[in-house]
Amino acid sequence: MSPHEIVTAPGLAEPVGFAHAVVAAPGRTVHLGGQTAQGPDGAIVGTTLVEQFDVAAGNVVAALTAAGATPDQLVSLIIYTTSVGEYRTSLRELGPVWRKHFGRHYPAVALLGVAELFDEAAKIELLGTAVIPA
Repeated sequence: MSPHEIVTAPGLAEPVGFAHAVVAAPGRTVHLGGQTAQGPDGAIVGTTLVEQFDVAAGNVVAALTAAGATPDQLVSLIIYTTSVGEYRTSLRELGPVWRKHFGRHYPAVALLGVAELFDEAAKIELLGTAVIPA
C-alpha cells in the first residue's frame, strides 16, 4: 500500500495501469535518472521491448533501494519508448513484468514515443520520482 494518496478524477476515464494524480505524503523527494535496460557492463540487455522493460524496471528498483526508497513510494514515472506500437501490442506481457517490480502500485504515468534514445539499442527508458515519507 502506497503512503501517498492516489486520486481518481471524477469525469475522467477510469485509469488502468496509472493514476490520474498522486498527492505525495510529506517527506524526502528522490529524482531518479533515466533507466534503460543497461546491464552491469553498460550494454543493453534484451532485444524485445518487454525484455528491456524488465531490466529497466529492475534498474529503477535498484536506484530506489540505493536511495532508501521502495517501489510503492514512486509518485510518477515517465516511460520513453522508441516504439509505442510495440508497447501497445505488448501490454498483456508487460502487466506481469510491472507487478514483478512495482506490485499493484500505479503512480502517475506518462508514455512518450521518441525517435531514439542515447543508446541506439535501447527501446525504453524509465524516469521516475519517489517521495520517502517523513
